[in-house]
Amino acid sequence: MPSMNDPVIFDRRAVRRHRDRAAPMVHEIAPVLEEVADRLLDRLDDTTYRFTAALDIGGRGVVAPRLRARGIGSVVSCDLSPRMARINGGTVLCADEEWLPFGPGSFDLVVANLSLHWVNDLPGALAQIRHALKPDGLFLASLPVLPSLSDLRRALTEAEAALTGGATPRVSPFPDLRDCAALLQRAGFALPVADAETVTLAYRSPFRLLQDLRAAGETNALVLRSRQFTQPDLFPAAFAALASAAGDDPLSVPLRLAIMTGWSPDASQPQPLRPGQFTVSLEDAIKKI
Repeated sequence: MPSMNDPVIFDRRAVRRHRDRAAPMVHEIAPVLEEVADRLLDRLDDTTYRFTAALDIGGRGVVAPRLRARGIGSVVSCDLSPRMARINGGTVLCADEEWLPFGPGSFDLVVANLSLHWVNDLPGALAQIRHALKPDGLFLASLPVLPSLSDLRRALTEAEAALTGGATPRVSPFPDLRDCAALLQRAGFALPVADAETVTLAYRSPFRLLQDLRAAGETNALVLRSRQFTQPDLFPAAFAALASAAGDDPLSVPLRLAIMTGWSPDASQPQPLRPGQFTVSLEDAIKKI
């Protein structure tokens, strides 16, 4: 959980407002959420573990039904937004990812699909998730990573600089893929893995991209965002630059993802050998190649 010394990058009240506002229209971006959720939940096919109690964090009505369809009898869904939580069906509650209200060993599966990138203390949130897992429980998450939305970020920055002589941050910062497995390890997960996948979205106009971000509850919630009225020419100028770069083709927006898996530690899991336990020296192994 966050402490007084943690940097505050995101305005969590704004995140909640945006998700409340997006709840009635989130179905508009369901195909994107479903595509990423399917890729994430495919990881369940790689294990013979039979899960019985699952937590869906921020699934926006997409993850919980898929977990129930896989035969998981107990599925709890939580969301920072009460309106967004309700669309999951079944057992739901409003909960902050930075202050999860679950006791130790409450679940044997936790899934967070595109829902942790607005968290200020991500290592702390991951540690709480591990705490809520039973020993040998599985955590699955998808997280946007660089260079997602880099063209939109650059177009907005350049347009605002040209119009006003300065720029304020308007697109959320994302971690790098190589940081994600390290975050899992830091939070105490065993066998941490972060794989990269890309979902490429195509838009007829940049304005439609902005509509989808609003429908997903993904608009600007940075603490350092400008509180002043946006220059009326800002978005038209930025969108014109994006459309010009695309030419006659649809605007291509690659969404790069980290697909993260980690297990709650358990004595039954494979353990790395300690120094001195190896039976074959590296020199002898190389000679046999």
